[in-house]
Parts: sequence; structure tokens; C-alpha cells
Amino acid sequence: MQDQSSLEKLDEKVSQILSNFNMLKEENEKLRSDIITLKSEQEIKNREIEKLTDENAMKDLEIEEIVSKIESILG
Repeated sequence: MQDQSSLEKLDEKVSQILSNFNMLKEENEKLRSDIITLKSEQEIKNREIEKLTDENAMKDLEIEEIVSKIESILG
């Protein structure tokens, strides 16, 4: 009878381990999916930052041209 009880305990422990494994596996898959989503969002943001940086540089050039024209008119 003690062997049966030990076998049942072992079965219970193995079931718990499998349950925990499956839960962690699902969590891992979710985290991988989140990482993919975040990397995609980061890439979009990086492109937007690059675009805005380029636009800012162009605006700076325009301002310099305007200042040069004003200086030539005044000067």
C-alpha cells in the first residue's frame, strides 16, 4: 500500500511539473510575441525620429538661408 501511495505522489509531482512547464511555455510564447511587437514598434519610432531629424536639419538650413538674405538686404 505504501508503494501505491508513493507512486501516486510521484504521479502528482510529475503532473505538477508538466502543468508548470506548459504554463511557462505559454508565457514564453507570449513574451516572444511581445518582443516581436516591441521591436516592430521601435523600428517605426526610429524611422519617425530619423524623418523628424532630417526635417529639423532642413528647417535649420531654411533659417540660415533666411538669415543670410536678411543680412544681405540690411548689409
